Amino acid sequence: MSTTEDFSQDCDPATFRSRSQCLAAGKALRDRVPRESHAGWVPPANRRDPVEILKESNRDRLEELVPIRYGRMLASPFAFLRGSAALMAADLATTPVSGIRVQACGDCHLLNFGLFATPERNLIFDINDFDETLPAPWEWDVKRLAVSFAVSARDIQLTDKQARASAIECVRAYREQLRKFSKMSPLDVWYHRLDAQTLIDSAPDAKTEEKRKAIIAKARQRISEYLYPQISETVGGRRRLVDQPPIMFHVTKEREPEHEAIVQEAVDQYRLSLPDERRVLFDRYRLEDVVVKAVGIGSVGTLCFVGLFLSAENHPLLLQFKQACPSVLEPFAGKSLYENHGQRVVVGQRLMQSASDIFLGWTRGRYGRDYFIRQLRDMKMSARVAEGTSAKELLRYAEMCGRTLAHAHAKSGDAALMSGYLGKSDDFDQAVGEFALAYADQNEKDHAALEAAVKMGTIDVLVENDA
Repeated sequence: MSTTEDFSQDCDPATFRSRSQCLAAGKALRDRVPRESHAGWVPPANRRDPVEILKESNRDRLEELVPIRYGRMLASPFAFLRGSAALMAADLATTPVSGIRVQACGDCHLLNFGLFATPERNLIFDINDFDETLPAPWEWDVKRLAVSFAVSARDIQLTDKQARASAIECVRAYREQLRKFSKMSPLDVWYHRLDAQTLIDSAPDAKTEEKRKAIIAKARQRISEYLYPQISETVGGRRRLVDQPPIMFHVTKEREPEHEAIVQEAVDQYRLSLPDERRVLFDRYRLEDVVVKAVGIGSVGTLCFVGLFLSAENHPLLLQFKQACPSVLEPFAGKSLYENHGQRVVVGQRLMQSASDIFLGWTRGRYGRDYFIRQLRDMKMSARVAEGTSAKELLRYAEMCGRTLAHAHAKSGDAALMSGYLGKSDDFDQAVGEFALAYADQNEKDHAALEAAVKMGTIDVLVENDA
């Protein structure tokens, strides 16, 4: 089925159709796209070379940082999956879709969920990465998230049966939570959130409760006041961020004589993207220093700056200016409505998250690059899925992520329409579980293709110490 078809217009929330009408319209979609059709994965005969797609996705990246990206992706099949959103987007575009669109994350994997602070300084669990967000078929997020659990399960030496079970659990939680949202008022859906206390209260046993309390306590320490002394020093009577090349470094005057003026222009434009009341707060800080920072795996090579701002009494504020490139979904889901890709990210993030950073905004640099801005860290913490994580723990995390994705999709999409399509049975869950395991095989082959390209010397790689 073509991904450009949009049957969601049959039950647009704006038409004020009843829940029962939308459920019926969603159920009718099964005739066109059976839920079982989502099972399995067979690469198209004309599937492109995965390494070539990765090379294309480097187009907007700093050339000197691309080897770091490849080095991080080589670490494991799961690390490869994290860095290959463009490759999987191309593959997902060949799979069946119901035609219902939502504001999609675009890079929906299990490490792009986690804890972060609300404007009221409460901790919540939600999606926390939106570089690729765009209106698109809801299935693409669900399938990428399910695949990430299957790949991660293999990465920590669980069996394929356990890997598939974690993918199925994720989809089951998504389906059942979406049905709950379909029965709620739009305001109740919008206000819904999974906060830290709920995570503690819902722990199935005392051991899990203590573990969650420890993670939450650690997250509360991940703020500017704690990070600032670790990454800064006093130089010539002024506070400066510490160089850690090639991961974090200053731009020299030799490289860009007007760097300071360019940064200030971007900061001034960013200020205008903030609501008026936030500008009052932002104006209590001045820019003190800025460095380039290599981030993540999929984002390595795109420009990212960390700005150190200080108040009159030298209270620190650390902001991350992250380059926003066209979404990897654009070739398949259509271009963004927003000219500035930083604005695309910000609007998508505000629409999908339960609450967003008070300093979230966007800007455009002198050379035409778009950026979105948010606080660095600000209690942000992702789950650590590593060897030693049990199958039961992975299932619990899959359930949390599935429920959370359902909320993000229910805010922008029609929960009743999607619920009508999904139904009460586990047909779709089982189908995506099969797809997840099959695509995990494909991901391993693609990871091996990258390893082969490195051995042949067709790409340059830098493997960091303690990466």
